[in-house]
Amino acid sequence: MASFSSIAAAALVLAGSAVLPAPAPMSTLVARANSDCSEAAEEVVAKTGGQLLSAQPSGDSCIITVLVQGNGQRPRKVTMKVPM
Repeated sequence: MASFSSIAAAALVLAGSAVLPAPAPMSTLVARANSDCSEAAEEVVAKTGGQLLSAQPSGDSCIITVLVQGNGQRPRKVTMKVPM
């Protein structure tokens, strides 16, 4: 039979784990950071006809990187700094 102290310790562990909030998923945090640059990213993709690789806020601007296909050549990576 379990002792009172071991049952009390188990109850404290279970109670403590139920009180702690679950951490936010990492993808949610990334989406919030990139959402400020969504319009700038759409503008660069439309202008270059490329495929979006990344959009990162940097002060009052966004650093947008796209992959642009060439005519029978290797695609090239283009990075543009666009105001928000």
